[in-house]
Amino acid sequence: MFSLEPVPTLKKIQHVSLFEVCDSLLAAQTACVEMVTSSSRRKVIQIHVVGVDRWDVVKEVPLLQDPVALAVDGASVCVATSDRYLLCDIRTGSSEELFPHNHSRQRVIVTSVGRGEFLLNGPESLGMFVMKTGICQRPPLQWPQEVLAAGVCFPYILTLEPQVLSVYSMVDQQIKQTVSLSGATGLLSTSDGVLVFTERDIFSLRLVPLDQQIQALVRHERIEEALLLLNGVQGHCPCDSYKELQKAITCLAGFVHFYREGFSEAKELFITGELDPREIIHLYPDMQSCLSEDFKSQLDQVNKGRDLQVLCQENRNTFHQYLAFLGDFLRAVRGTEQGLKCTQEVDCALLRLYLELGDTENLQQLVASPNECRLDHCVPVLEQHNRFFALGSLYQSHGHQLDAIETWVKIADGFHKDTSCSDVYGHIVWTLSQLQDRDAVLTFADWTLQRNQEIGVRIFNKRPPDGEFEAQNVLALLEKYPLALILHLEFLIHDLNSKEERHHNRLALAYVTQTLQEEEKADLRRTRGKLQQLLWESKCYDVSTVYERVKSAALHMEKAILLGRTGEHCKALQVLVHKEGDLQAAEAYCCRAAQGRDSQFRQTLLLTLLQIYLSSEALTSAAVDLLNNNPRVFVAEKIIQLLPDSWSIQLVSQFLVRSLRESFHQRQMARLQKALGQVECMRHKAIWMQASNKKFRLDKGQKCKVCQRDLAEPQFAFNFHGELMHTSCTGYSSS
Repeated sequence: MFSLEPVPTLKKIQHVSLFEVCDSLLAAQTACVEMVTSSSRRKVIQIHVVGVDRWDVVKEVPLLQDPVALAVDGASVCVATSDRYLLCDIRTGSSEELFPHNHSRQRVIVTSVGRGEFLLNGPESLGMFVMKTGICQRPPLQWPQEVLAAGVCFPYILTLEPQVLSVYSMVDQQIKQTVSLSGATGLLSTSDGVLVFTERDIFSLRLVPLDQQIQALVRHERIEEALLLLNGVQGHCPCDSYKELQKAITCLAGFVHFYREGFSEAKELFITGELDPREIIHLYPDMQSCLSEDFKSQLDQVNKGRDLQVLCQENRNTFHQYLAFLGDFLRAVRGTEQGLKCTQEVDCALLRLYLELGDTENLQQLVASPNECRLDHCVPVLEQHNRFFALGSLYQSHGHQLDAIETWVKIADGFHKDTSCSDVYGHIVWTLSQLQDRDAVLTFADWTLQRNQEIGVRIFNKRPPDGEFEAQNVLALLEKYPLALILHLEFLIHDLNSKEERHHNRLALAYVTQTLQEEEKADLRRTRGKLQQLLWESKCYDVSTVYERVKSAALHMEKAILLGRTGEHCKALQVLVHKEGDLQAAEAYCCRAAQGRDSQFRQTLLLTLLQIYLSSEALTSAAVDLLNNNPRVFVAEKIIQLLPDSWSIQLVSQFLVRSLRESFHQRQMARLQKALGQVECMRHKAIWMQASNKKFRLDKGQKCKVCQRDLAEPQFAFNFHGELMHTSCTGYSSS
């Protein structure tokens, strides 16, 4: 047996027309071989278990016709008879017909593909793939009618004709190779290829390793075919090996698209293949300085790299497209696991790229957000390109706040030329307002306030509540900047709702000072309006302190408000009438001072104003207008007693008519209200009478609903439910 000599003691298996050795787990465990045979005398297939010194038939499967070919895969046997193909299960002995055929005995082909699949020579010169379940999961192969034999060497099917050997792909069913032969008679599949028999020779064809096949396809730029083959052999490769091969081939495919300027496809393939971003950066001649010294490229792209360098010199437009692709790719992988392996190189390359393309928006976004740019590399590059605003942002993102602000200050002062930011000063102010470094803020506070007090004070007014600055310290700093001082006091009072008297006093006094210094009328009206609003609305300032400041100035309206706050309304009105000479302001004062008070208080104020008017003959018309404008406030009987004897009835006729009409109207309204009240009262009385106009029977022994004692007195009460009770118990009833 092992020496190729027959075993004398082993009985021969006779009348065998076909046989196949099976891969059986049971046979392997018992040191036996399982074999399927067909008999030349019986329509049956038999399963033999063959040992070293004996063999036994363990199963027979009867057939209706003699088998002419068979193939075994596990427990499944595919059998071809003279006109049909069958599937048999050697465990159960069952059989199933697949489909008929009309081939001669020499043209019948049954071959095991593996994994429960068989290849059959079907009708119409089709190579049919059939699973052990009886279904087809692959498209058929279209092969010549003269096929003598077929073998499987995954992922290829080899067919033999008298003069040629053809190789088909199981992945896409396309013919891939032909080998000329003469007098071919048969072939046999082996573990790594096939043996081909001719009339005189035996040839051995071996399968080229799959990774070499795929790489060769990529080198010939047959990308889709390479990826199709790679996906087709996935199930037959170890998981780790397949993944690594897939990544490498996907990246190689990406480079083919890259040099064809198929940038969208290249980016997707590079990302899918998890290409190290440094491999792409390495291709660009001006970007290689971004890479660390220990980086060694793993790809053979030297010649291609030279092409890109030449392209940079000869065709700038196309090279700019390659630069744009680099930006798209690096942005796509930045922050992902693929890009986190080399964050410094990615960020440095993006910075240089944005400078090269003049992409100010993306450059500023990169340097202003958290990044891994190396300062020793990027600072000189930014200075060389006069991008000092971006340089300041880079300093800031790396925590060098003073360097950042100093750089921006030099731009604002004209030491650096950089037009990329139109409002550097505003950006400095905003940065200082968000900065928690107290010393840094104070370092540049004077510079910002000297340049523009209104904007510069925002470094304090727009600051989040962080407790870094005490209000008094800020006010002390702003003493030299009056406008900024006012704006900050307004912020404390109006935005932070400060109730401290010193803040309100300082703001009022600052308004007074500014009012006295202003010359333009527009500014004067605006400031005085703020001052008057503060004096009217604030309850936190010291009246005497502010009055002491305005009493010697020509701020008569403000004096009047302050006098009114102390209750001296008569003096306030005299100031407005005699010193300010603004009669409308005097009347408006009465209305404003009476807000939130009763009508009697307003009447008192207007009456005081009338008396002031009446004390001067020059104000007669003002007094008449005051009377005519307020007929509802003044009572005609009282006013007539105050008027000078020299006044004619005609002078006050309009007031008297309006006043009498108003008095009459008020009396009528009072009578109407009284009548309505009486009607309502009568309605309630009627309801009460209807409720009380009802007879009740009080029987002896009837008890009170509340206390349950007898009702023995003539007086009693009842509720709405008709329940009787003592009058003294009504307070305890819930109805």
